[in-house]
Amino acid sequence: MSAAVLVLYVAFLLYLVARLARPSVRDAAGYLLAGRALSLPAFVGTLVASWYGGILGVGEYGYRYGISNWLVFGVPYYVAALLFAFFIARRARRSPYVSIPDALRKNYGSGAGRIGGAVVFVMTAPAAYVLMIGTLFAFVFGTPVWLGILLGAFLSLGYVVRGGLRAVVRTDLLQFGLMFGAFATAVVYLAATRGVGPLRDGVPASHWTWHGGNDAQYVIVWFFIALATLIEPAFYQRVFAAKSPETARKGIFVSVGFWVLFDSLSTTAALYARALLPEGSDPVLAFPALAALAFPGWLAALFFIGMLATIMSTVDTNGFIAASTLANLADRDAGDELSERAAARTRVGILGTGIWSVGLAMASESIVDLWHGLGSIGTPALLLPMLGCLYPRLRIRRGWIPVWILAPGVLAALWLLARVEGSFPLGVQPIYVGLMASLAIRLAGGGYDRGPGPR
Repeated sequence: MSAAVLVLYVAFLLYLVARLARPSVRDAAGYLLAGRALSLPAFVGTLVASWYGGILGVGEYGYRYGISNWLVFGVPYYVAALLFAFFIARRARRSPYVSIPDALRKNYGSGAGRIGGAVVFVMTAPAAYVLMIGTLFAFVFGTPVWLGILLGAFLSLGYVVRGGLRAVVRTDLLQFGLMFGAFATAVVYLAATRGVGPLRDGVPASHWTWHGGNDAQYVIVWFFIALATLIEPAFYQRVFAAKSPETARKGIFVSVGFWVLFDSLSTTAALYARALLPEGSDPVLAFPALAALAFPGWLAALFFIGMLATIMSTVDTNGFIAASTLANLADRDAGDELSERAAARTRVGILGTGIWSVGLAMASESIVDLWHGLGSIGTPALLLPMLGCLYPRLRIRRGWIPVWILAPGVLAALWLLARVEGSFPLGVQPIYVGLMASLAIRLAGGGYDRGPGPR
């Protein structure tokens, strides 16, 4: 397995080196938004790949709870993505905005833009995904996790410095092919060589139920967590970069179809992992361990590369968004995110984002905890204020705006920190507390402030 992995991985590295060697993009609109010219295939390829980085988490959940993986990590996000397509995509593309902080600044003032930018930076810094790369490298090569974290951050963010969003999109198209090719080949191989017997005899009965053995409340909470999609910076960035409003809307519909397909492949692979791996195996490493146990060397190598590509496509996207956000936070006169100065600062911001992500990843032990915590804080802080940028009647009087963004996020963070032995106060999830606070502030603020947002 190791020799084949190295050959394929070196080929992948050569591709990245070729990207680094090309001339950098100098035009700010081209660097930050790919010239607002993403075609439908490019839009779909980059959105599908960049929004599916948590492949080890998917393997872990599928190994533990079976087809419930589809209901927890699939259906809520399909619903949220479709809501985005129906109610946000065209309005966002027709708007004058280029990012979430830009929308907040133009509607609520520079202070709101900076607060929102800080939230976006914390949410998008790709620490969880860099940690996944380190974990994957440690399993395959036996290297320390910290070394894999450093290498993963460098490889995923290096080519973005020169090429900007265009480099991200082009690399995502390659990674799109690798992730689907690897998992489709793996599932076909397992079905052909192992048949359905292991799935019938080696998988617990609860794995074939919709809840996977969890209570209904646990499943329902994921539908609220998935609301983070409505303020997902990667969605907005792709929509702002699309060639037209219709390209953005249709692209999300097509992307949902690809996510359904990939979820079917990854869930099937997770069920085979549960059936074939020895009792007591580490669920986080379900996919790498399945490859080592059940695949020949060439397929194990392809599967490893497919997992790596799935993660890296999210690292470069989130890292680029975090870097551009950091660049504008550092610029006291920020007002035009498509200025040449903003593009230059973003290149520097990539270094800062990489350092922050590596540090946070090294200090963390749980990928899922990082997802849960950041999503629980960021969603209540930004969901209603951002929707207010697109739907003026949802806006609030200006004096309430800083509280509307800050208080829900702070309250959710305090609720998160108050967890004792895995239980939250009153048994209530932080995201519920934050969302209720945001709604209460909106109602208390009364009225709405008509601004320059799209009607």
